[in-house]
Amino acid sequence: MKQQQLRLITLETQGLINAESFGTGKDAVLLALEHLGYLQIDTLSVVERAHHHTLWTRIPDYKAEYLDDLVKERKVFEHWFHAASYLPMKDFRFALPKMLEIKQNGSQYYNADEKVMQYVMDTIRNEGPKRAIDFESDAKKPGSWWNWKPAKLALERLFIQGDIMICERNGMQKKYDLTERVLPSSVDTSPPSPFEFAEYLVKTYLRAYGFTTVKQITHLKTGLVVRKNVEEVLHSMLRENTVQRLESKEFPTVFIQSNLLDKPIQDNDLSVRLLSPFDNSIIHRDRVTQFFGFDYRLECYLPKEKRTYGYFCLPVLFGDVFIGRADCKAHRKEKLFEIIHLHIEKEGTNIELWETSLIKALKNFAVFNGCSSIVLKQVTPSKLTAHLNQLLQNNS
Repeated sequence: MKQQQLRLITLETQGLINAESFGTGKDAVLLALEHLGYLQIDTLSVVERAHHHTLWTRIPDYKAEYLDDLVKERKVFEHWFHAASYLPMKDFRFALPKMLEIKQNGSQYYNADEKVMQYVMDTIRNEGPKRAIDFESDAKKPGSWWNWKPAKLALERLFIQGDIMICERNGMQKKYDLTERVLPSSVDTSPPSPFEFAEYLVKTYLRAYGFTTVKQITHLKTGLVVRKNVEEVLHSMLRENTVQRLESKEFPTVFIQSNLLDKPIQDNDLSVRLLSPFDNSIIHRDRVTQFFGFDYRLECYLPKEKRTYGYFCLPVLFGDVFIGRADCKAHRKEKLFEIIHLHIEKEGTNIELWETSLIKALKNFAVFNGCSSIVLKQVTPSKLTAHLNQLLQNNS
């Protein structure tokens, strides 16, 4: 199987080929999340946050309130996948191993005071759902015996170990309630066996990506037991012929859904997409390098002098080829979308094939970020700067 076919399988199973793979509206958000398995939550707001950006890329009429509504409706919950994430409520039991591990063994990151944790639990139980800021107000009352930071840490510890859940969200402001009052009665709360958990991981990755590797499935999952069980699940699926093993000198051994081997996938997509740095399709950087030939790293965590491309670059996908990356910033008060530096790296690709789609994608993304005007500061190669700026003005 050729690499292009594997690229197309990745993009189709990720919902990045057909404009309405998941449909439209709030139902499409739940469908997309259940298919992808998780959605990484991003606190950075240089442009629209990653969880919203990732959904907007797949759902044309996406609105941020759809995700907030699904949390309120108890169809989606927040916890941990490989990072803080939105997860479908139907998968709640597979978050239990992480919760129980923290509860039983503690954590250097959530070393909260037991007395404060009990106070927080009692307050929520007696007074109802609370935000972190509510405890900040309590800490300022005369005679208060504790301060704000231990309470925040207690909330985080109680949340990560499963005693409380986020029942409502307004932007990045979270409201917590007791887990027993948030969980729908229909949700399975039996902890999965290690083998069941491995089976969940394997099926999630195969469903969301079409094909996968053991390394990808066990990403940030520690311990030999997880890997052993994942390999056992894959071997069982090989025997059942539901997956096939593909080996090549060009890429590592992958496991692919058997029904995708001969499935025709359109390869005439000429649209351009600006992806979030945390988009599910590119979160496994090795995979992107191996199958797309695109070396991508987010540089916002590096000192300025060590950055090659810019603070917050968005990968630019044209069809099944990454043609570059764009360092962007949304100035929301001024309603100005700034493209600080657009790097075009596939110069061999005919510019006439993608230039119109690129301008359209930039303009649509600016609107999604609440901006009514757009400015392009710098392009590499520089010979494209004047031409692309002219196209922006002509299409304004």
